[in-house]
Amino acid sequence: MPGPLSFPLKPHIASVGTSATLEINERCQALIRDGRKVIRFGFGQSPFPVPAAVIETLRAHAHEKAYLPVKGLPELRTAAAAFLSKTRQIDVEADQILIGPGSKELIYLLQVCLQGTLYLPTPSWVSYAPQSVMTGNACRWIRCSPEDHWKLTPDALDQAVTAPGFLILNYPNNPSGMVYTDQELEALAAVAREKQLIVIADEIYNMLRFDGQVTSLAAYYPEGTIITSGLSKWCGAGGWRLGVAAFPRDASELLEQMAILASETFTAVNAPLQFAAVTAYADTHDLADYRTRSRQVLSHIARYVHGQLTSCGVGCIPAGGGFYVFPDMSGHAETLRHRGILTSDALCMQLLEETGVAFLPGTVFGCPPEVLTARLAFVDFDGEHALLDPPDMDTDESWIEHHTPDIVTGLAKFCTWLAED
Repeated sequence: MPGPLSFPLKPHIASVGTSATLEINERCQALIRDGRKVIRFGFGQSPFPVPAAVIETLRAHAHEKAYLPVKGLPELRTAAAAFLSKTRQIDVEADQILIGPGSKELIYLLQVCLQGTLYLPTPSWVSYAPQSVMTGNACRWIRCSPEDHWKLTPDALDQAVTAPGFLILNYPNNPSGMVYTDQELEALAAVAREKQLIVIADEIYNMLRFDGQVTSLAAYYPEGTIITSGLSKWCGAGGWRLGVAAFPRDASELLEQMAILASETFTAVNAPLQFAAVTAYADTHDLADYRTRSRQVLSHIARYVHGQLTSCGVGCIPAGGGFYVFPDMSGHAETLRHRGILTSDALCMQLLEETGVAFLPGTVFGCPPEVLTARLAFVDFDGEHALLDPPDMDTDESWIEHHTPDIVTGLAKFCTWLAED
Protein backbone atom coordinates (compact mmCIF):
# COMPACT_ATOMS: atom_id res chain seq x y z
CA MET A 1 0.00 0.00 0.00
CA PRO A 2 1.38 3.45 -0.85
CA GLY A 3 1.74 5.96 1.96
CA PRO A 4 -0.52 8.97 2.51
CA LEU A 5 -0.75 11.24 -0.50
CA SER A 6 1.20 14.48 -0.08
CA PHE A 7 0.24 17.86 -1.45
CA PRO A 8 3.56 19.69 -1.81
CA LEU A 9 3.42 23.48 -1.92
CA LYS A 10 5.78 25.71 -3.79
CA PRO A 11 8.17 27.09 -1.14
CA HIS A 12 7.49 30.74 -1.90
CA ILE A 13 3.72 30.15 -1.68
CA ALA A 14 4.02 28.26 1.59
CA SER A 15 5.75 31.30 3.10
CA VAL A 16 2.69 33.53 2.60
CA GLY A 17 0.37 33.77 5.59
CA THR A 18 -3.23 34.89 5.94
CA SER A 19 -3.85 38.58 5.30
CA ALA A 20 -3.33 40.32 8.63
CA THR A 21 -6.48 42.41 8.29
CA LEU A 22 -8.67 39.38 7.67
CA GLU A 23 -6.89 37.40 10.38
CA ILE A 24 -7.55 40.05 13.04
CA ASN A 25 -11.18 40.25 11.96
CA GLU A 26 -11.58 36.50 12.35
CA ARG A 27 -9.82 36.57 15.75
CA CYS A 28 -12.18 39.30 16.93
CA GLN A 29 -15.20 37.32 15.74
CA ALA A 30 -13.96 34.28 17.67
CA LEU A 31 -13.61 36.33 20.86
CA ILE A 32 -17.10 37.75 20.38
CA ARG A 33 -18.50 34.23 19.97
CA ASP A 34 -16.85 33.39 23.29
CA GLY A 35 -18.78 36.21 24.92
CA ARG A 36 -15.99 38.81 24.98
CA LYS A 37 -16.60 42.48 24.27
CA VAL A 38 -14.23 43.50 21.47
CA ILE A 39 -13.46 47.01 20.21
CA ARG A 40 -12.53 46.44 16.57
CA PHE A 41 -9.77 48.89 15.73
CA GLY A 42 -8.01 46.26 13.63
CA PHE A 43 -10.18 45.81 10.54
CA GLY A 44 -10.69 48.74 8.17
CA GLN A 45 -14.11 48.35 6.60
CA SER A 46 -16.22 51.38 5.69
CA PRO A 47 -18.97 51.86 8.30
CA PHE A 48 -21.27 53.66 5.87
CA PRO A 49 -24.15 52.08 3.96
CA VAL A 50 -24.04 51.80 0.18
CA PRO A 51 -25.95 54.79 -1.27
CA ALA A 52 -29.62 54.00 -1.90
CA ALA A 53 -29.50 54.83 -5.63
CA VAL A 54 -26.65 52.36 -6.14
CA ILE A 55 -28.55 49.63 -4.28
CA GLU A 56 -31.66 50.30 -6.35
CA THR A 57 -29.68 49.87 -9.57
CA LEU A 58 -28.26 46.62 -8.29
CA ARG A 59 -31.75 45.41 -7.46
CA ALA A 60 -33.06 46.46 -10.89
CA HIS A 61 -30.31 44.46 -12.63
CA ALA A 62 -30.37 41.38 -10.42
CA HIS A 63 -31.69 39.40 -13.39
CA GLU A 64 -28.60 40.13 -15.51
CA LYS A 65 -26.74 36.84 -15.84
CA ALA A 66 -24.78 37.03 -19.09
CA TYR A 67 -21.01 37.13 -19.10
CA LEU A 68 -19.87 40.71 -19.62
CA PRO A 69 -16.73 41.75 -21.54
CA VAL A 70 -13.52 40.85 -19.73
CA LYS A 71 -12.40 44.48 -19.54
CA GLY A 72 -15.74 45.51 -18.12
CA LEU A 73 -19.19 46.74 -19.10
CA PRO A 74 -18.64 49.47 -21.73
CA GLU A 75 -20.98 51.89 -19.94
CA LEU A 76 -19.05 51.35 -16.72
CA ARG A 77 -15.67 51.91 -18.35
CA THR A 78 -17.00 55.15 -19.78
CA ALA A 79 -18.48 56.26 -16.45
CA ALA A 80 -15.31 55.39 -14.51
CA ALA A 81 -13.12 57.22 -17.02
CA ALA A 82 -15.30 60.32 -16.78
CA PHE A 83 -15.30 60.17 -12.97
CA LEU A 84 -11.51 59.88 -12.76
CA SER A 85 -11.04 62.63 -15.32
CA LYS A 86 -13.30 65.02 -13.42
CA THR A 87 -12.12 64.29 -9.89
CA ARG A 88 -8.38 64.11 -10.68
CA GLN A 89 -8.30 66.81 -13.36
CA ILE A 90 -6.70 64.41 -15.85
CA ASP A 91 -7.69 62.98 -19.22
CA VAL A 92 -8.81 59.34 -19.11
CA GLU A 93 -10.73 57.55 -21.86
CA ALA A 94 -12.87 54.42 -21.57
CA ASP A 95 -10.32 52.31 -23.46
CA GLN A 96 -7.78 52.98 -20.69
CA ILE A 97 -10.01 51.36 -18.03
CA LEU A 98 -10.04 47.78 -16.75
CA ILE A 99 -12.68 46.56 -14.28
CA GLY A 100 -11.79 43.86 -11.76
CA PRO A 101 -13.11 42.16 -8.61
CA GLY A 102 -11.60 44.71 -6.25
CA SER A 103 -8.49 46.86 -6.59
CA LYS A 104 -6.61 44.24 -4.57
CA GLU A 105 -6.97 41.72 -7.41
CA LEU A 106 -5.97 44.32 -9.98
CA ILE A 107 -2.82 45.23 -8.03
CA TYR A 108 -1.99 41.53 -7.77
CA LEU A 109 -2.37 41.04 -11.53
CA LEU A 110 -0.19 44.09 -12.12
CA GLN A 111 2.49 42.46 -10.00
CA VAL A 112 2.08 39.28 -12.06
CA CYS A 113 2.64 41.25 -15.26
CA LEU A 114 5.29 43.77 -14.29
CA GLN A 115 8.96 42.82 -14.22
CA GLY A 116 11.45 44.29 -11.79
CA THR A 117 11.77 45.25 -8.15
CA LEU A 118 8.75 46.35 -6.13
CA TYR A 119 9.55 49.48 -4.11
CA LEU A 120 7.40 50.06 -1.04
CA PRO A 121 7.42 52.97 1.43
CA THR A 122 7.29 51.97 5.08
CA PRO A 123 4.56 51.71 6.29
CA SER A 124 2.48 50.28 3.43
CA TRP A 125 -0.72 48.26 3.24
CA VAL A 126 -0.42 44.66 4.36
CA SER A 127 -1.03 42.90 1.03
CA TYR A 128 1.46 44.60 -1.29
CA ALA A 129 4.56 42.76 -0.04
CA PRO A 130 2.95 39.28 0.21
CA GLN A 131 1.73 39.70 -3.35
CA SER A 132 5.31 40.34 -4.43
CA VAL A 133 6.30 37.01 -2.85
CA MET A 134 3.45 35.26 -4.66
CA THR A 135 4.47 36.77 -7.99
CA GLY A 136 8.21 36.26 -7.57
CA ASN A 137 9.17 39.94 -7.53
CA ALA A 138 11.90 41.25 -5.26
CA CYS A 139 10.55 43.75 -2.71
CA ARG A 140 12.60 46.63 -1.36
CA TRP A 141 11.27 48.66 1.52
CA ILE A 142 11.99 52.40 1.62
CA ARG A 143 12.21 53.58 5.19
CA CYS A 144 9.99 56.57 6.00
CA SER A 145 9.84 58.37 9.33
CA PRO A 146 7.21 59.96 11.57
CA GLU A 147 9.22 63.20 11.36
CA ASP A 148 8.23 63.27 7.66
CA HIS A 149 4.67 62.23 8.59
CA TRP A 150 5.47 58.75 7.20
CA LYS A 151 5.65 60.28 3.70
CA LEU A 152 7.94 59.05 0.97
CA THR A 153 10.37 61.85 0.19
CA PRO A 154 11.95 62.47 -3.22
CA ASP A 155 15.44 61.97 -1.75
CA ALA A 156 14.50 58.64 -0.19
CA LEU A 157 12.98 57.46 -3.46
CA ASP A 158 15.99 58.61 -5.47
CA GLN A 159 18.42 56.76 -3.21
CA ALA A 160 16.33 53.58 -3.02
CA VAL A 161 15.75 52.98 -6.73
CA THR A 162 18.87 51.25 -7.98
CA ALA A 163 17.24 48.74 -10.35
CA PRO A 164 14.29 48.84 -12.77
CA GLY A 165 10.90 48.24 -11.23
CA PHE A 166 7.72 49.78 -9.94
CA LEU A 167 6.49 51.69 -6.91
CA ILE A 168 3.16 51.31 -5.13
CA LEU A 169 2.15 54.65 -3.67
CA ASN A 170 -1.02 54.78 -1.58
CA TYR A 171 -2.70 58.06 -0.59
CA PRO A 172 -4.53 58.90 1.60
CA ASN A 173 -2.40 56.29 3.25
CA ASN A 174 -3.30 53.01 4.85
CA PRO A 175 -2.13 52.74 7.67
CA SER A 176 -1.10 56.30 8.60
CA GLY A 177 -3.90 58.45 7.16
CA MET A 178 -1.34 60.88 5.72
CA VAL A 179 -1.94 62.74 2.45
CA TYR A 180 0.42 64.26 -0.09
CA THR A 181 0.19 67.83 -1.32
CA ASP A 182 0.25 68.59 -5.03
CA GLN A 183 3.78 69.92 -4.63
CA GLU A 184 4.93 66.71 -2.94
CA LEU A 185 3.40 64.54 -5.66
CA GLU A 186 4.99 66.71 -8.34
CA ALA A 187 8.42 66.28 -6.71
CA LEU A 188 7.96 62.49 -6.48
CA ALA A 189 6.85 62.44 -10.11
CA ALA A 190 10.08 64.13 -11.16
CA VAL A 191 12.14 61.39 -9.50
CA ALA A 192 9.96 58.61 -10.91
CA ARG A 193 10.35 60.07 -14.40
CA GLU A 194 14.12 60.36 -14.02
CA LYS A 195 14.34 56.76 -12.78
CA GLN A 196 11.90 55.49 -15.43
CA LEU A 197 9.87 54.02 -12.59
CA ILE A 198 6.34 52.71 -13.11
CA VAL A 199 4.02 53.86 -10.33
CA ILE A 200 0.85 52.11 -9.19
CA ALA A 201 -1.09 54.91 -7.50
CA ASP A 202 -3.45 53.18 -5.09
CA GLU A 203 -6.12 55.87 -4.71
CA ILE A 204 -8.78 53.72 -3.06
CA TYR A 205 -9.20 56.37 -0.29
CA ASN A 206 -8.80 59.45 -2.49
CA MET A 207 -12.47 60.45 -2.34
CA LEU A 208 -12.27 60.41 1.48
CA ARG A 209 -9.64 63.12 1.80
CA PHE A 210 -11.01 65.33 4.57
CA ASP A 211 -10.39 68.66 2.83
CA GLY A 212 -12.34 67.49 -0.22
CA GLN A 213 -9.32 67.90 -2.49
CA VAL A 214 -8.37 65.02 -4.77
CA THR A 215 -4.70 64.89 -5.68
CA SER A 216 -3.24 62.33 -8.09
CA LEU A 217 0.30 61.53 -9.14
CA ALA A 218 -1.15 60.94 -12.61
CA ALA A 219 -1.60 64.69 -12.98
CA TYR A 220 2.20 65.08 -12.90
CA TYR A 221 3.37 61.74 -14.28
CA PRO A 222 0.64 60.62 -16.68
CA GLU A 223 2.92 58.50 -18.83
CA GLY A 224 4.05 56.29 -15.95
CA THR A 225 1.14 56.17 -13.47
CA ILE A 226 -1.47 53.42 -13.20
CA ILE A 227 -4.38 54.46 -10.96
CA THR A 228 -6.22 51.80 -8.99
CA SER A 229 -9.43 52.52 -7.13
CA GLY A 230 -12.86 51.05 -6.51
CA LEU A 231 -16.11 51.18 -4.55
CA SER A 232 -15.03 49.68 -1.24
CA LYS A 233 -14.12 52.84 0.68
CA TRP A 234 -15.95 55.92 -0.62
CA CYS A 235 -19.07 53.96 -1.62
CA GLY A 236 -19.20 51.69 1.44
CA ALA A 237 -19.18 48.57 -0.74
CA GLY A 238 -16.16 46.57 0.43
CA GLY A 239 -17.87 43.20 0.17
CA TRP A 240 -19.14 43.90 -3.32
CA ARG A 241 -15.61 43.62 -4.74
CA LEU A 242 -15.37 45.99 -7.66
CA GLY A 243 -12.13 47.69 -8.62
CA VAL A 244 -11.00 50.01 -11.39
CA ALA A 245 -7.59 50.43 -12.98
CA ALA A 246 -6.75 53.34 -15.30
CA PHE A 247 -3.69 52.84 -17.51
CA PRO A 248 -1.48 55.41 -19.24
CA ARG A 249 -2.27 55.97 -22.90
CA ASP A 250 0.96 54.24 -23.99
CA ALA A 251 0.43 51.22 -21.70
CA SER A 252 -2.13 49.52 -23.95
CA GLU A 253 0.02 46.39 -24.22
CA LEU A 254 0.04 46.04 -20.43
CA LEU A 255 -3.73 46.56 -20.29
CA GLU A 256 -4.25 43.90 -22.95
CA GLN A 257 -2.07 41.43 -21.05
CA MET A 258 -3.97 42.17 -17.86
CA ALA A 259 -7.20 41.44 -19.72
CA ILE A 260 -5.77 38.13 -20.93
CA LEU A 261 -4.92 37.15 -17.36
CA ALA A 262 -8.38 38.24 -16.27
CA SER A 263 -9.91 36.02 -18.95
CA GLU A 264 -8.00 33.06 -17.56
CA THR A 265 -8.80 33.78 -13.90
CA PHE A 266 -11.89 35.74 -12.83
CA THR A 267 -13.41 36.05 -16.37
CA ALA A 268 -15.40 39.19 -15.54
CA VAL A 269 -16.89 40.98 -12.56
CA ASN A 270 -20.47 39.90 -11.89
CA ALA A 271 -23.00 41.62 -14.14
CA PRO A 272 -25.51 43.14 -11.67
CA LEU A 273 -22.69 44.79 -9.73
CA GLN A 274 -21.21 46.38 -12.82
CA PHE A 275 -24.55 47.94 -13.71
CA ALA A 276 -24.83 49.26 -10.15
CA ALA A 277 -21.32 50.72 -10.41
CA VAL A 278 -22.41 52.81 -13.42
CA THR A 279 -24.75 54.62 -11.04
CA ALA A 280 -22.01 54.98 -8.43
CA TYR A 281 -19.71 56.64 -10.94
CA ALA A 282 -22.44 58.90 -12.33
CA ASP A 283 -21.40 61.49 -9.71
CA THR A 284 -24.87 62.90 -9.03
CA HIS A 285 -25.59 65.62 -6.47
CA ASP A 286 -26.86 62.99 -4.00
CA LEU A 287 -23.66 60.96 -4.28
CA ALA A 288 -21.51 64.06 -3.89
CA ASP A 289 -23.49 64.95 -0.76
CA TYR A 290 -23.02 61.38 0.54
CA ARG A 291 -19.25 61.73 0.16
CA THR A 292 -19.25 65.17 1.79
CA ARG A 293 -21.11 63.89 4.84
CA SER A 294 -18.84 60.82 5.00
CA ARG A 295 -15.78 63.08 5.07
CA GLN A 296 -17.34 65.27 7.76
CA VAL A 297 -17.96 62.27 9.99
CA LEU A 298 -14.53 60.72 9.48
CA SER A 299 -12.69 64.01 9.87
CA HIS A 300 -14.42 64.74 13.17
CA ILE A 301 -13.67 61.28 14.55
CA ALA A 302 -10.07 61.47 13.31
CA ARG A 303 -9.47 64.70 15.27
CA TYR A 304 -10.91 63.13 18.41
CA VAL A 305 -8.82 59.95 18.04
CA HIS A 306 -5.65 61.95 17.45
CA GLY A 307 -6.34 64.13 20.49
CA GLN A 308 -6.95 61.16 22.79
CA LEU A 309 -3.82 59.34 21.66
CA THR A 310 -1.50 62.31 21.99
CA SER A 311 -2.97 63.16 25.40
CA CYS A 312 -1.72 59.84 26.74
CA GLY A 313 1.79 60.25 25.35
CA VAL A 314 1.41 58.35 22.10
CA GLY A 315 3.08 59.68 18.98
CA CYS A 316 0.57 60.10 16.15
CA ILE A 317 0.39 62.25 13.04
CA PRO A 318 -3.02 63.76 12.25
CA ALA A 319 -4.93 61.85 9.58
CA GLY A 320 -5.74 63.78 6.41
CA GLY A 321 -8.09 61.22 4.91
CA GLY A 322 -9.46 57.68 5.11
CA PHE A 323 -10.15 56.07 8.47
CA TYR A 324 -6.80 55.14 10.00
CA VAL A 325 -4.10 56.50 12.26
CA PHE A 326 -0.73 54.92 13.01
CA PRO A 327 0.13 55.44 16.69
CA ASP A 328 3.73 55.08 17.85
CA MET A 329 4.15 53.81 21.41
CA SER A 330 7.95 54.20 21.47
CA GLY A 331 7.63 56.79 24.24
CA HIS A 332 6.32 53.99 26.48
CA ALA A 333 8.97 51.47 25.42
CA GLU A 334 10.70 51.27 28.80
CA THR A 335 7.48 50.65 30.73
CA LEU A 336 6.31 48.10 28.18
CA ARG A 337 9.67 46.34 28.30
CA HIS A 338 9.22 45.79 32.04
CA ARG A 339 5.93 44.07 31.18
CA GLY A 340 7.69 41.78 28.71
CA ILE A 341 6.45 43.63 25.62
CA LEU A 342 9.35 44.09 23.20
CA THR A 343 7.63 44.09 19.81
CA SER A 344 4.56 45.57 18.17
CA ASP A 345 3.19 42.05 17.67
CA ALA A 346 3.44 41.31 21.39
CA LEU A 347 1.92 44.69 22.20
CA CYS A 348 -1.15 44.11 20.03
CA MET A 349 -1.65 40.53 21.15
CA GLN A 350 -1.44 41.40 24.86
CA LEU A 351 -3.66 44.45 24.39
CA LEU A 352 -6.34 42.34 22.70
CA GLU A 353 -6.24 39.53 25.23
CA GLU A 354 -6.25 41.82 28.29
CA THR A 355 -8.64 44.57 27.17
CA GLY A 356 -10.52 43.34 24.10
CA VAL A 357 -9.13 46.25 22.05
CA ALA A 358 -7.84 45.12 18.64
CA PHE A 359 -5.02 46.92 16.81
CA LEU A 360 -2.86 45.71 13.91
CA PRO A 361 0.91 45.63 14.63
CA GLY A 362 3.29 47.79 12.63
CA THR A 363 5.25 44.73 11.50
CA VAL A 364 2.57 43.79 8.97
CA PHE A 365 3.02 47.22 7.38
CA GLY A 366 6.77 46.77 6.99
CA CYS A 367 8.01 48.31 10.24
CA PRO A 368 10.72 46.53 12.28
CA PRO A 369 9.28 44.49 15.18
CA GLU A 370 11.00 46.57 17.84
CA VAL A 371 9.39 49.78 16.55
CA LEU A 372 6.24 49.92 18.64
CA THR A 373 3.76 51.06 16.02
CA ALA A 374 0.25 49.85 15.23
CA ARG A 375 -2.69 50.74 13.03
CA LEU A 376 -5.95 51.93 14.51
CA ALA A 377 -9.02 51.87 12.25
CA PHE A 378 -11.70 54.20 13.66
CA VAL A 379 -14.70 52.59 11.98
CA ASP A 380 -16.37 50.78 14.89
CA PHE A 381 -19.55 52.89 14.88
CA ASP A 382 -22.97 53.03 13.22
CA GLY A 383 -22.21 54.80 9.96
CA GLU A 384 -25.81 55.02 8.81
CA HIS A 385 -26.93 56.97 11.88
CA ALA A 386 -23.82 59.16 11.78
CA LEU A 387 -24.53 60.15 8.17
CA LEU A 388 -28.03 61.26 9.14
CA ASP A 389 -26.55 63.59 11.76
CA PRO A 390 -23.14 64.69 10.46
CA PRO A 391 -21.08 66.98 12.72
CA ASP A 392 -20.20 70.54 11.81
CA MET A 393 -17.07 72.50 12.69
CA ASP A 394 -18.60 73.64 15.98
CA THR A 395 -19.77 70.21 17.10
CA ASP A 396 -18.43 69.40 20.55
CA GLU A 397 -17.44 66.07 22.04
CA SER A 398 -21.04 65.11 22.79
CA TRP A 399 -21.45 64.11 19.13
CA ILE A 400 -18.55 61.67 19.52
CA GLU A 401 -19.96 60.24 22.74
CA HIS A 402 -23.38 59.76 21.16
CA HIS A 403 -22.36 58.32 17.80
CA THR A 404 -19.09 56.50 18.54
CA PRO A 405 -19.33 55.08 22.07
CA ASP A 406 -17.16 52.06 21.29
CA ILE A 407 -14.38 54.28 19.96
CA VAL A 408 -14.54 56.36 23.15
CA THR A 409 -14.47 53.22 25.29
CA GLY A 410 -11.72 51.59 23.26
CA LEU A 411 -9.41 54.58 23.44
CA ALA A 412 -10.00 54.91 27.19
CA LYS A 413 -9.17 51.24 27.70
CA PHE A 414 -6.05 51.52 25.58
CA CYS A 415 -4.73 54.61 27.35
CA THR A 416 -5.41 53.07 30.78
CA TRP A 417 -3.69 49.82 29.75
CA LEU A 418 -0.70 51.71 28.35
CA ALA A 419 -0.23 53.62 31.62
CA GLU A 420 -0.13 50.48 33.79
CA ASP A 421 3.14 49.73 35.56
